[in-house]
Amino acid sequence: MAPGNITRVTEFILIGVSDLPELQIPLFCVFLLIYGQTVMGNLGIIALTSFDSGLQNPMYYFLRRLAIINFSNSTVIAPKMLVKTTSYYECATQLGALLVFIVAEVFMLAVMAYDCYVAICKPLLYMVVVSRRICLLLVSLTYLYSFSTAVVVSSCVFSVSYCASNVINHFYCDSVPLLALSCSDTYIPETVVFISAATNILFSMTIVFISYFNIVLSILRMRSSEGRKKAFSTCASHKTAVTVFYGTLLFMYLQPRSSHSLDTDKMASVF
Repeated sequence: MAPGNITRVTEFILIGVSDLPELQIPLFCVFLLIYGQTVMGNLGIIALTSFDSGLQNPMYYFLRRLAIINFSNSTVIAPKMLVKTTSYYECATQLGALLVFIVAEVFMLAVMAYDCYVAICKPLLYMVVVSRRICLLLVSLTYLYSFSTAVVVSSCVFSVSYCASNVINHFYCDSVPLLALSCSDTYIPETVVFISAATNILFSMTIVFISYFNIVLSILRMRSSEGRKKAFSTCASHKTAVTVFYGTLLFMYLQPRSSHSLDTDKMASVF
């Protein structure tokens, strides 16, 4: 086809979780309910950790930041998920914002693991090692790096041409289903997406693993069973969040291309 006859995509259609007509209304109601609960839950955490004087320590400071990230992430995804159509530039904006919050959550979970390590293994030095200044520095670096990563990756994804199908097999604009629609060579953006995902996930997972390895060693040295239970309960919710979140990202972004399925990615990203 001659270059002059190529029709550029100006709008994308999101298939959603399912393309079956009879499931559209039930799924709309389910995800609207999930979004509402997510918003209320995160706003509740933000309000509680902001105004309760007993929760003004680094652990709850990081929890508040994580709640802000989760709230923002849900707000970026949900509106277009319910509408199912998005313009080219809205899709690019959504991808960029989504990457900011995903990368920020990856490293915020790593920061929280380090915070748990200091709280359990070095309790006497906790307020010195994790001072307010250090907290602000860690959060600022997390957001700065997340924004830089989002700019690089989203620029690569939208540097290729989209001139064939405009139907995205997903419920939001993500890099993998978008690149599957491109009518030009996607080797470079696919490589950038993979390297970025691998680097961010594996580096942050290393921080989490080292932190929890030292936490477990410290707990095993405790003589009091009550002390062990208290130490384990301190980071129990964080361990659950880490397992679900990292498991989803590994499944979605670090699979071999030969075994990659956009349908299974959609279901995984729901979690």
